[in-house]
Amino acid sequence: MDKASEVRKGEGLNWSALEVYLRAELPEETAGEMKVAQFHGGHANLTYLLTFGGQELVLRRPPFGKIAPGAHDMKREYRVLSKLYKLFPEAPKAYLYCEDESIIGAPFVVMERKQGEVVRYELIDCFKPFDKAEERLTTAMIKAQATLHTIDYEAAGLSQLGRPENFLERQLAGWSKRWELSKTTENKDMDTVLRMLSTSIPTPQATSIIHNDIKLDNCQFQPDNPDKVTAIFDWDMTTLGDPLVDIGSTLGYWHEPYFDGYQMPVSLDKSFPPKQFLIEKYAEYTGFSMERIDWYHAFAYVKGAVITAQLYQRFVNGKSTDKRMEKFGAVADIFGQFAKKILEDG
Repeated sequence: MDKASEVRKGEGLNWSALEVYLRAELPEETAGEMKVAQFHGGHANLTYLLTFGGQELVLRRPPFGKIAPGAHDMKREYRVLSKLYKLFPEAPKAYLYCEDESIIGAPFVVMERKQGEVVRYELIDCFKPFDKAEERLTTAMIKAQATLHTIDYEAAGLSQLGRPENFLERQLAGWSKRWELSKTTENKDMDTVLRMLSTSIPTPQATSIIHNDIKLDNCQFQPDNPDKVTAIFDWDMTTLGDPLVDIGSTLGYWHEPYFDGYQMPVSLDKSFPPKQFLIEKYAEYTGFSMERIDWYHAFAYVKGAVITAQLYQRFVNGKSTDKRMEKFGAVADIFGQFAKKILEDG
């Protein structure tokens, strides 16, 4: 199971204030002594396991330090997860959202604990006995993503989640602005990519609920069944828009041979299927054309460059002690290089 462990140095919260608040707001879920641990897998939002007797809850809050506009939106995560679980069981049920920063220093959301196995960089032991396990895990993830994209967002009560009109134009403008705010040096590759993307924006084929961050380690899988996703995490960037942005983001997290000569902080094992397998499976499950997938693929690396630049900026400014972020400035540069290659060479 994806285990929580000791809270990382510098990332403790006001546990006594939190306990008082939660016992008042969630009396049925907070009987018994409160114990605290932390999930260490993510790079941005902080995720904690709160145990009250036999009841486990998950608390998520933004990282410490200055937050980029629109990033780490706990209120959005709550809006999605307080409703979506009814139609999409892979979404954890959210119990409450607190915007009172006097409790733990930031807004936070509390949700149910889902159980399952998380695959981060390579196949884990529980799946090794299964035939074609990497292919089956990949297929399960893509199938869950495709299912999400076919949900009736009005029936889910999420029609106010976003504005689908001119979605790609606004997305590109927003990420371009975030890049300007987060970059620590000039980057000609990113300048070129942003210009190329802005002059070739595709026409969306549909409007869907899009997660914006679906990857293997944002999924939990049933331990005895690599064909089943039990949960998807990190819904703070969810919106309504072009579903191919979502599959593009997934491609941006996948193993990429171009990066083999670089020391990347996160690298998926080569034994997983190539990106073309994901593209074909997604087309099979949704019926969408993949003719313009290069645009979405390159855009994913633009977002990756922005996110890693934001994390690197936080590390440089002393707002994070997570040593993994020390190399993220170089990673942002590499992402810009590869996005340019995608658009120029396919």
